[in-house]
Amino acid sequence: MLYCGKFKLDLSRPLIMGIVNATPDSFSDGGQHFQRDAALEHAQQLIAEGADMLDVGGESTRPGAMPVGIQEELDRVLPVIEGLRGAPVPVSIDTFKPEVMRAAISAGADMVNDINALQDAVAMKVVAESQAGVCLMHKKGNPQTMQQQPEYQDVVAEVSTFLRERSAAAEAAGIQRDRIVIDPGFGFGKTLAHNLALLRELSRLAEPGVPVLAGLSRKSMLGALTGQDVAHRLPASVAAALIAVQHGANIVRVHDVSATVDALRIWNAVNGTGV
Repeated sequence: MLYCGKFKLDLSRPLIMGIVNATPDSFSDGGQHFQRDAALEHAQQLIAEGADMLDVGGESTRPGAMPVGIQEELDRVLPVIEGLRGAPVPVSIDTFKPEVMRAAISAGADMVNDINALQDAVAMKVVAESQAGVCLMHKKGNPQTMQQQPEYQDVVAEVSTFLRERSAAAEAAGIQRDRIVIDPGFGFGKTLAHNLALLRELSRLAEPGVPVLAGLSRKSMLGALTGQDVAHRLPASVAAALIAVQHGANIVRVHDVSATVDALRIWNAVNGTGV
């Protein structure tokens, strides 16, 4: 089970986290859902398509993205989170800023998705003092520099060690294990070879009671493999989500909920985990 605020999520089947980007510059759908009403309409559509969770973000962390100020990020995400209060699925806030985490949780967010894995002591305290779930992600460098020749001796071992250490730190700070999710951070300071190694060895990242989230949807690694631009990566994204689940992912973070739901229905039926 995964506890996120008032929600208790059954992990006996893979879950789908739908992406709601309240940003003008996200790599895939920047600007499409920038306004509150458009973001809320999109969120409701994702729920109708079968999303088990929603992830609301107000700052792009794509390679090369420029930072956004605290107030601007709050202005983008709080109206959306407030508009989703009472939604039938948990709502996650995708941010690394403690001030945004605190305000989003107060506005109704059930989970924090932090690309910095709560390495900020204030961020750790904010989550520990709440009942929110948390996703701890690995990245190397920052969005401005992370894809400039990242190097590892053993990417799977290094990412695994980092995530275990961050999970342990979160537990030591008072965040129960059944509130924690880990994410290897595909595309965050990794080459194509690094990403493929992590996907291939995803099960090595898992530890008892800590589910794994995989975010591969529409990413540049899929473009590198298929030659397709970001608008034409649906088949590759669905394939990547399915492979991630086959290799141990409990949650897949996707743009294309409906197509991923259909693929996982087949996978669930074949594996006897229900539809």
